[in-house]
Formats: sequence, C-alpha cells, structure tokens
Amino acid sequence: MSSASKAGSQIHRPVLLINIGQLLTLRQPNEHGGPRRGRELRELGLIEDAAVLCQGGKVVFVGKSRDALRDPRKKQLKQVIEIDCKSQVVLPGFVDSHTHPAFICPRLGDFEQRISGATYEEIAQAGGGIRSSVEAVRQASRTELSEMILAGFKQMNEQGTTTVEAKSGYGLTVESELKSLAAIRDAAANWPGTVVSTLLGAHAVPREYQGRSSSYVDLVCTEMIPQAARQKLVQFVDVFTDRGAFSVKDTETIFQAAADSGLGVRAHVCQLSEIALEPLLRFDPASFDHLDHVHDQDIAKLARGNTIATLVPGANYFLGLEKFPPARKLIDAGVPVALATDYNPGSSPTPSMPFVLSLACTQMKMLPAEAIVAATINGAWALRLEKRKGSIEAGKDADLAVFEVEDYRELPYWFASSRCAFTVLNGWVMTNASSTEVK
Repeated sequence: MSSASKAGSQIHRPVLLINIGQLLTLRQPNEHGGPRRGRELRELGLIEDAAVLCQGGKVVFVGKSRDALRDPRKKQLKQVIEIDCKSQVVLPGFVDSHTHPAFICPRLGDFEQRISGATYEEIAQAGGGIRSSVEAVRQASRTELSEMILAGFKQMNEQGTTTVEAKSGYGLTVESELKSLAAIRDAAANWPGTVVSTLLGAHAVPREYQGRSSSYVDLVCTEMIPQAARQKLVQFVDVFTDRGAFSVKDTETIFQAAADSGLGVRAHVCQLSEIALEPLLRFDPASFDHLDHVHDQDIAKLARGNTIATLVPGANYFLGLEKFPPARKLIDAGVPVALATDYNPGSSPTPSMPFVLSLACTQMKMLPAEAIVAATINGAWALRLEKRKGSIEAGKDADLAVFEVEDYRELPYWFASSRCAFTVLNGWVMTNASSTEVK
C-alpha cells in the first residue's frame, strides 16, 4: 500500500532544500548492497552546507548548496519551492517498521495494574492485554478505525516519520481483521506518506477459541490470509510467536499459508522467552521483532542473513522492564538491526521515533549514528523498501525530515521533545503545526 496519488490530480511542485548544516544522506557505504551491519551502522554519508532538490516526488540532486544553485535543472524548473534550512540537520524520514495503529481505546486499566506490580502475562490472564482491545475494534465502524489510524500517522509524521508499517491484530475475526486492514488502506489514502500493511490475525487466541487454538490457526490460514491477499490489503503476515501466544509450529503453518498467497512474513519473537528461530528462517522473514531473549546460536544465524532484527525499546520502557534488547551484542555479532516504535495501546503508546533513538542510546548503548541508521535505511530493509526509502540519493523517493538542531547527535540527546521542523513525504512538504501540505 505504498503511497499512490494522495493529493488528487495535483502535480508535485519541485522542492529545493538549501543551506542544510548537516545532511545525512545514508548513501550506501559498501559494495555488497545488503542491510547495514557492524561498523557500517556508523556511516551517515554526511555532507555539510548541503542541498537537496526534489522533483515529481523523487530526489534528483544531492550535494553542496553552491552546486545546487548552479545546477541547470533548478534553472529549468518552474515554481520551485525553495526552503532555507538555516544550517539545521536533514536526514531521511524515519521508517517506523513496527506499529499497531488499528485500535480504538487506550488500555488505562492495564497501565494502572502494571504500576501496582502486575506483569504483562498476569494482566493478560486477568482479561487485559491484547484481548481487552478486541471488543472495541469489533464494534467500531471502518470509518472510526480509519480516523484513529490517520491520527496516529499524523502524530508519527510530526516526529519525523515518513514511512510506517501498520498491523491489524485487534479484531481476531475474519470480518474485523479485514475491516482493520481496509481502515489502514483508507487512512493511507489520506496521508502523503507511505504505508505498508501487515495482517496480524495471529496476535492472540480470541476468547471464543480458548482451548482450541489449532482451530483458530486454521481460520487464520484458510480464511484471513487468502481473503486479505485476494483483496490486496496486505504485503506481510505477522505472528506473535512466544510463550503464551503462538508456538513455532503454529508460526510455520501460518508462514506457509502466507507464502502460498504470495505474501512476505515477519514475526514478534523472543519478547517474553527464548524461541528457536532456525525453523522460521527457511521462510526468509523480512524481520524478527523484539528479540529480548534471543539465543547466541540464533544470533550467529541472523548475522549470516538479511533478516532484520527490529528492536522496540519503547515497549521495555513502558512495561517497566530492567532488561532491554541486546543491541550491542547483536550489532557486534554482525546482525543488521533496525529500530521502531511498536506504537500500540498496551505496551508502547508512543509515535516518537526520536524518543526511541534516545532509548537506544541510553538503554541499549547504541551510538547516535547507529540509532539513526537503524531507524532509516535498515527500517527500509525491514519492509523491503530499501530501493526507494531510507536514504537521500538521486532516484529515491523524496522522504526527508528537517530538525531544528545543529548536530545530528542532538536527536537522541533532547529526549521526550520534538525538534522536527517539517517533513517532505513523497515530495509533499508538510508543516508540523497543522500537518498540511505546503503547495
């Protein structure tokens, strides 16, 4: 569900960002062409006193300001929007590759119970958790869901995000999951950014299937996945594979059904307990997400492939956990790592990628450069959009975020505050005050 024509029949006006203090291009530093790993995570492709020219929703020039002013294309273009970036920092728009925006209500009861000492699993067993979001989603109209999802996209954009992976997963019936995916599509059609949709029917076993989870897995495989694929509502299928959720065997069955329908796969894994990843790697998953309890042998296997380890420290923060995902261990072993918000009503209600960057630096000991690479180009790899997203290079989509700072290291430094001045989404300039297009 990549962003198509979301501004009607209007033609993009060319945009020139000039006088950029630090431009982080994230251009490819290696020849192998895969996702960033190891020391490559520190390569920002930084250009000082830089400029970027965008036309038709694409980047057409990247370089020094003085060269942009002399570039013949600028002179030939009419009605160029020229923006003085006043020596601020510009980087690729964040690629938030793990979010759950299709919900209606916050889970305030869970929040209070957790403060009082209840664990994630205890709350779920008492009727809270994922299942507590289900009834509201089942009762909501597609329009109500779409409005909530669009509001989430706009909040993410105000923090510098231009590409979002959006999951279903709070309906847990064929009708409600398809409704959620249709609502994601509706919201995407009204947002200039890019949205990748994921079916997460296997988020939890609904109450009506308690004691017969295999029947629910059959429903996901024989009805949800084929219908979502036939209606072209999704690009990926996800599974919550963990203690108290779905088994590795269940996940293999669901992954096979996804492959049979021509869809990619990804999984929540090792959040609550250690899960064997090798049986799932044969399906070439785009990403494994969470990985709080990943085994050393599986780390070695991940280092040999291109499956992205997507870390979501916002969940660890909100759940009050002392342990965060082992980012340094993964990076030092050569595993390609991405960062995402895990935006959801139960465990990570934040739309802010800069806050996630701060957590990555302070709690997982990632360097600022590593966090930025993980939140941009490696996030694009996690969605298999690396040829279009995640770096500022000629021919790629014009997705940029401008921050009111002088040094890129300030992005994770100023935590819990938004320094994003404006964004460019597929060539459309969006102001932060109203998230409306500058024409």
